[in-house]
Amino acid sequence: MTKPVAREPLRRNARSNRARILETARRELGRDPDITLEELARAAGVVRRTLFGHFPGRTALLEALAEEASDSLRSALAAEVDPAEPAGRALAHFVFSLWPVADRYRLLLALARHDLGTERVAEILAPARDEATAILARGQRDGVFHTHLPPAVLSAGLEAMTVALLEEVNTGALEDDWTRVAVANLIAAGVPEKQARVVVDDVASTAGRPVDSAR
Repeated sequence: MTKPVAREPLRRNARSNRARILETARRELGRDPDITLEELARAAGVVRRTLFGHFPGRTALLEALAEEASDSLRSALAAEVDPAEPAGRALAHFVFSLWPVADRYRLLLALARHDLGTERVAEILAPARDEATAILARGQRDGVFHTHLPPAVLSAGLEAMTVALLEEVNTGALEDDWTRVAVANLIAAGVPEKQARVVVDDVASTAGRPVDSAR
């Protein structure tokens, strides 16, 4: 009698290949959104056929990355928000919550210009953008943030600045664990620099993050 073929090692290998392809795609697309699937396969250490076995084309690969980023963002934002928390602290907490998924956030914005389309990316980023806008609106009502820009417009400006700062971190021009980025967000929202540093240092210590003494 013929023994049944052990399929679990094959499944594990397939899962490993898929995860490696996605990890490589996140990294390489962040550097070059126009990279080809053939180049991605080589960078991931798999043959072209293996990549196409998991992702029939570029659209399928990018949609998988988009879903992965969407899941990561939802998880990062899942922590219950204390409505009584001062808006400055809430904004610092929000910035820190995005740190683990920052590269995925940045990648989505890059892909919006090339492949996924702005509407699809806006759909994925809507929860994060809505939360940031709500925090800014509350801070404006409480007199914590400046009011010369509408909350949604101010949120878009802070997002653009944050992505630009992340690019500098990735190139090595800026060393940061996102305490500097959080301080920059509070200052741009209208919090005096000294107060912004105090708020961010307090939030960072509460979250168990080391305070960046270089700031």
